[in-house]
Amino acid sequence: MKILKFKFFGTIALLVLFVSSCQDLTEINVNPNGVDPAVAHPNLIMPTVITNTAKNYLNMGFGNIAGVMQHTQKDAWSSGHNDYAWDEDSWGGYYGILRDNKFMYEKAVEGDLKFHQGVALVMKSFVFGFVTDLWGDAPFTDALKSAEGQEFLKPAFDGQQTIYDGIFADLAEANTLFSGTDFAEVNADADVLYGGDAKMWQKFANSLALRYYMRVSDKMPNVAKDGVERVSKLPLLTAADEDAAIPYIGTSGDNSWPSNIPFANNSAYLRYNICSVLSEKLLELGDDRIEVFANKVETPIVITDDHAAEGEDVTVDGVRYITNAAFTTRQYKLKVAGENPSAADLDAGFTFVDTNPSGYVGLPPSMGSEPNWYNINPAPVQGGNNIHVSKLNSMYAETSGALLKMRLISAAEVHFILAEAALKGWAVAGDANAHYDAGVQASFDTWGVDIGDYLTGPAAFDGTLDKVMEQKWIASWTAATEAWFDWRRTGLPAIQAGARARRENPPLRLYYGHDERDLNAENYIQAIARLQPTADNNEDDNDSAWSKMWLLQ
Repeated sequence: MKILKFKFFGTIALLVLFVSSCQDLTEINVNPNGVDPAVAHPNLIMPTVITNTAKNYLNMGFGNIAGVMQHTQKDAWSSGHNDYAWDEDSWGGYYGILRDNKFMYEKAVEGDLKFHQGVALVMKSFVFGFVTDLWGDAPFTDALKSAEGQEFLKPAFDGQQTIYDGIFADLAEANTLFSGTDFAEVNADADVLYGGDAKMWQKFANSLALRYYMRVSDKMPNVAKDGVERVSKLPLLTAADEDAAIPYIGTSGDNSWPSNIPFANNSAYLRYNICSVLSEKLLELGDDRIEVFANKVETPIVITDDHAAEGEDVTVDGVRYITNAAFTTRQYKLKVAGENPSAADLDAGFTFVDTNPSGYVGLPPSMGSEPNWYNINPAPVQGGNNIHVSKLNSMYAETSGALLKMRLISAAEVHFILAEAALKGWAVAGDANAHYDAGVQASFDTWGVDIGDYLTGPAAFDGTLDKVMEQKWIASWTAATEAWFDWRRTGLPAIQAGARARRENPPLRLYYGHDERDLNAENYIQAIARLQPTADNNEDDNDSAWSKMWLLQ
């Protein structure tokens, strides 16, 4: 409104001034730190695409999905992690990565840069594959085209089969591109994954294709069989030092391990515990990877009268001794709780697990409000930190470290896929036993653990898919989304929802985000109509974490 009050001569004076200096303003408005998209090089975009993809993947696999697959449980603020109390999940961040990746691909094509084209195709396949694995139907064909016209502002959701077919085609093209030798303008520093090594990217592309062919093996069996048999003859990731993994730098919250203490002000590490389902399986198998995954309990407990003269509940040399008489009384349990819980809470919260001789105690899945009381924790607090349950290994409180990596796919996973293929009778090199052993060995190598005689004991291959999937589940530590996708497909390992979980069974997918529901309603409604509800779905519509996507129908 103030502009309208200017006198006429004042307006003319300003106009003259503007015209006379417009060239200078144009020069001043150039961002000295920016890059003109017209001349931007794919090397400038590549590290952002790779690291953002890897961080999102790690955060999901180390986060709530690790709770679903019972790798970890939290002893405070745990409902989403332990009990599946989920709400809508936005895929906006993934499509943001895909927009950057599309720009990288277009600049690579423009400059005839085959290496960069191949990288972009692999990353496109990874992100679109992750999106459809998490949600189901999603924009694919019409995605990332908003600049081409308003009709693409509300893209249609493609069926999963269309998306997987597109992934297979892109990964095949990537394999062809990386098979050549004419690679120009490759910057090893920009490729934060493989340092500009095209052959390693070729192995990554083909290994990723194996993952997705096995993913669709129930819905597209002939396509899967032909794809696995063909790709298994191509270069693959076969040793732990070839894992597609990026270490954290650890200089800020954005580039540090997510449960670190220095930058995670909510003390995330203190709330993480190994889940009893995983810890008990590792102890049963005599699996030394537990030493890398978790710490022994801070304070072991022994129920004994040996220290009765010193008190009914005393800690001596770091061990808590409780007399038999005290331990069996309700009054004692109330005393330890420090409040007046219900009888049901007492039963759940005060189950005692002897920590000797292993020293490891996992937190049972989905205990509701009781995890910080579990195993007669003497000082249950809202922030967690149960001293009688095994926290994760102390390295997970650090910002970075030799084993703190964002792992996109591993050699162990590749061998387990080939072991499953061999069990199906598909024509792949090597038998199921050989790939099983190689997969276990690769996982031990990944975590820097000596395998010893592990494969001759309870973990020895018994010729069943159960054994393969059990070891694949263990090997997916910090990348639990792959275990989740396998469990949905095979029912293995045979995990069950805990007593206080939100539903009778673990969830099957993520909820679509509100942006799709509110801004792309017509296509959203069509997509959820294609979902198949289950008995666990008590939402008002099919958009439930317990509805089956096409892949599972």
